Amino acid sequence: MPAFITGLQRDLPGSVTHVSLYLGDWTIVVPVAQLLDVARYLRDGADGAFDFCSDVTATDWPPRAAEGRFDVLYCLYSTRRRHRVRVKVRAGENQPVPSVTGIWPAANWLEREVYDMFGVNFTSHPDRRRILMPEDWQGFPQRKDYPLEGPGELLMENPEDWLKLRQAREQADIE
Repeated sequence: MPAFITGLQRDLPGSVTHVSLYLGDWTIVVPVAQLLDVARYLRDGADGAFDFCSDVTATDWPPRAAEGRFDVLYCLYSTRRRHRVRVKVRAGENQPVPSVTGIWPAANWLEREVYDMFGVNFTSHPDRRRILMPEDWQGFPQRKDYPLEGPGELLMENPEDWLKLRQAREQADIE
């Protein structure tokens, strides 16, 4: 295990809930409440020196709503040490996630994109507004429960209601 992960576990106890290695890249899972402390440690620590946030993305897991529907992933790179790490936090649908733009300014537009596509609630973000979709757009297109044909005239919260309406329209076209 790399020194920056063992040092993180030693210096911030309880900040890492899971560690994995896949295809040469390390991933650490951290609680949302400790995201900023972990991010500062990884940026400022001599073993890590992660000075570049190359990507912020999310994945949606609707069946996992009770323990955190979204995985928010921060892909970090150290230009001095030439290594990478992914930092993952699990967040509920309405759970606030602190913005890391104060640590890595490059995360600004990346977090805006995650907000726009998934609806992740980033707090303390300097400019949290839609970046890809129009301001009046209903819903968040990358969520797995988003209607495949878009919101249409009415955004229905329950996907089953949307499917019933779609089937009724198709039956009306057939008759």
